[in-house]
This record gives sequence, C-alpha cells and structure tokens, in this order.
Amino acid sequence: MAKVLITGTSSGIGLATALELGRAGHKVYATMRNPARAPELGERASKEGLPISILTMDVDSDRSVEDCFAAIHGQGEQIDVLVNNAGIERHGSVEELPMEEFRATMETNYFGALRCIRQVVPGMRERGGGCIVNVTSVAGKIACSPLASYTASKFALESLSEALAGEMKPFGVRVAIVEPGIIETPMAHAISDAPPSLYPQGRNFAALFQAVLEQHAKPAIIALAIREVIESGTWKLRHPCGPDAEPFLGWRAAMTDEQWIDFNALDAEGFRKRVKKDFGLDLKLPAQDAAGA
Repeated sequence: MAKVLITGTSSGIGLATALELGRAGHKVYATMRNPARAPELGERASKEGLPISILTMDVDSDRSVEDCFAAIHGQGEQIDVLVNNAGIERHGSVEELPMEEFRATMETNYFGALRCIRQVVPGMRERGGGCIVNVTSVAGKIACSPLASYTASKFALESLSEALAGEMKPFGVRVAIVEPGIIETPMAHAISDAPPSLYPQGRNFAALFQAVLEQHAKPAIIALAIREVIESGTWKLRHPCGPDAEPFLGWRAAMTDEQWIDFNALDAEGFRKRVKKDFGLDLKLPAQDAAGA
C-alpha cells in the first residue's frame, strides 16, 4: 500500500478521495488549511478506523508546505503518491473581477500545486518511482467567461503537468492529470449562483451549471478515478472524469476557436437554444434574460 498525501481535503473531491484511498488500505496524509473548521473527514475516518492522518497545510504558503512535509519526513516516512487537489474558484468578467482574485486563484491552483510537487520530486527521482496526480478540470482545456481566472489557473497546471511528465518519466515517476467535469461540490454550486454583472455570460453559465448539477454527479466518481490511476500503474497522462467530461471536451473540440467565441457571445435566448440542441438541457434563465433583454 502507498503513502499518499492529498491537498484540499476539507470537502468535495479531496474529502472523497481521502476516504476512498483510506478504505482501500493506503496510508493517507490528508491536508487542509484549517482542520478545526472542517471536522467531517476526521470524524468519518475515526468512525471507520481508516489509516488517515489529518495535517494542517496552506498550499499558498512556502513555510506551511515545507513544515508539513518536514513533519512527515521527521517521522521517517516518505510520500509515494502526491494528489494535488486543493483549489479555489473565483468567477467574474475580466473587467469586473478584482486583480487580487486573479492572483489568489493562481496562487492556490497553480503555485500551490507547484510547491507540493517540488517537495516530493527529489525523493521520487532518487528512489526511481512515485506518482503525482494533478486534479485540473475540463476547464483546463476549455476557456470561457465568467471563469477566466479559474480556467487560466487550470490551463497553467495542465501545461506544468505535461512538462513534468516528460521530466520524470526517465526516473520511473508517473504524472497524471485528472480532469473532472461538473461535479456536485461547494465550488460548482458557487458557480451556479451568478453575481450581478455588466456581462451576460455569468448568468448563462450559472444556468448551465444548475442544470448539470441536477444530474447529481458526486465527488466519489472522481475519487474512484484517482484511485484507479494510482493503483493501475498507468502512464496515460490525461483522464477526463465524470459523466459530462468527455462530452464537454468533444463539444469544444468540434468547434473552431471562432465558433467557440461566437457561442460564448450568444445572448441568453441563443445560449439556451444552443445548449438545448447540443445537450438536451433545459436551462432556467431569469425571465428578462430568456427574453434576450
């Protein structure tokens, strides 16, 4: 069984992954910024007697990341698998979203993963084995408003992962990218609640998320996929996950860049009709938006 460190385990995909791997017998180091504010994982692990240790780590902080890994190494342990799952989402148009929100998103979603990667790769390289799983999103391949800050961070992590995979393969270290679609998590529900905006895309995509979330795709789906990547020994780089991941990626791939831009520029009624035609989803747009106002 592997020793696995997972970031961002307070809720959603990270929590589900910690439970999935713990139940499979792996030794899990589950990290989060503030364990006292997120007791669910600890309570469930204790109730089930799972080999899960909960540690404090803020991936935005060099010192916090260094201290967490030092504590593990101080116990004579080594990390066989790193799962970079910690992430935040900020949505808003490029004009309206504050610069500090763009920076915060990149700090957590990209630099946070990079900090953790740099902690594990020397040991993995020296031992000639290991696995790094970076959780991105279909948004790492599909850019749209009002998610520019989020998609930019996931595009960056996809690029880093691809470059890292080439660097690490000669040393027997696997790198995998797990790309969830729309999964029922607090983050996805936040996107489904559009703030006031001068731009219509926020309302359009909020309605799309609301419709997809009604299908109840649970984080456990992604947790199982991560476990399969770890245990299978696969060298496959990208792993779209969830019922809508492949359809969304195929949908985008079938369009030219210009067609994709035109789709994103549709008014509310045009957007509603196009999503209904392509996916059979009935979007619930506000009356004034559905009328094209």
